[in-house]
Amino acid sequence: MKILHTADIHLRDHEDERWKAFCKLIEIGKEQNIDIFIVSGDLFNKDFDADNLRPKIRELFTNCGFKIVIIPGNHDSESYKSGFYFGEDAIIIDNLEAPYSNNEVSIWGLPFEPIEGEKILEKLRSLKDKFTKDKKNILLFHGELTDMFFSRKDFGEDEEGRYMPVKLSFFDDLNIDYVLAGHFHKNFDVMTLKNGGYFVYPGSPISITRRETGQRKVNIFELGEAPKDFLLDTPYFEDITIELDPFSYSEPIEIIKEELDGISANAKVILTVTGYINSDNIDRNETEFREDILKISEGKTVVSNIEFKDIKTIVEDDLFKSYIDKLEKRNYDEVKKKQLQEVAIDAMRKAIL
Repeated sequence: MKILHTADIHLRDHEDERWKAFCKLIEIGKEQNIDIFIVSGDLFNKDFDADNLRPKIRELFTNCGFKIVIIPGNHDSESYKSGFYFGEDAIIIDNLEAPYSNNEVSIWGLPFEPIEGEKILEKLRSLKDKFTKDKKNILLFHGELTDMFFSRKDFGEDEEGRYMPVKLSFFDDLNIDYVLAGHFHKNFDVMTLKNGGYFVYPGSPISITRRETGQRKVNIFELGEAPKDFLLDTPYFEDITIELDPFSYSEPIEIIKEELDGISANAKVILTVTGYINSDNIDRNETEFREDILKISEGKTVVSNIEFKDIKTIVEDDLFKSYIDKLEKRNYDEVKKKQLQEVAIDAMRKAIL
């Protein structure tokens, strides 16, 4: 049995980037011959988005060739409570006591609700005798794993509260093979349970905010085997930071161009250019060089943080030249030399200015 696991797509509009990315996931499911497609919460960005998109979702979730199992997340916690129809292949698990089962697996759902600590632990312990050994047991969960280092920014926008925090130890002594989770947007993360099972965050399958950088992934695995990340061809944000070296013989604009040319067409680049230039060496002043950066990055970047400085007057100073000459004669490694160069540049800028 093959399973695709994702979460946190935050659908808002029909035919926007998120919708198209989710449609790609359905197609991947068909290409990979999966049996079950799991969404561990926040399929929709808001409850009214679920209401607006339900007619289109019905079309998407009918005759897929696999079951689509969904639990509510904190963004769409009310979307499924009225028994609305989401499609022939859709299975909504909004009750911890009502799993989806077949001959090989039982899939339980711990949907989002505003509870913490002991109350969550009590719910899990109530299932102890129900997780049988004759099938693989999967628990769907939407919330925070506190064993991981995280910040509020890992959950997307406007996430200030606590969302069903759990520890890995909560799953000790339970016959759970997989906890397939949602709510952490940034990365694909896998942790091992005490019993040898797995706790998995797949990350968002499309960058929801600029914090979710890097090519996105989903979890596709064979039941009984380890989770496995599957790279997606969906839009994502990519941070590129370039620190210019005024003592390098390389043409700085070519360095920036090479970095941008190596990025996927799906990447929305957040470009930051720091460091220093010597305008005499590159035959362009700050304004001209900035215009060159904007020209070569046009259409490739969503944000350009251009923070470099021209230090022509510093590098031409006799005292600075003497310092650099002595520095070159020392047996420092390149990292140490760069640090000492920056210290000298900072000191000279303060002295001159």
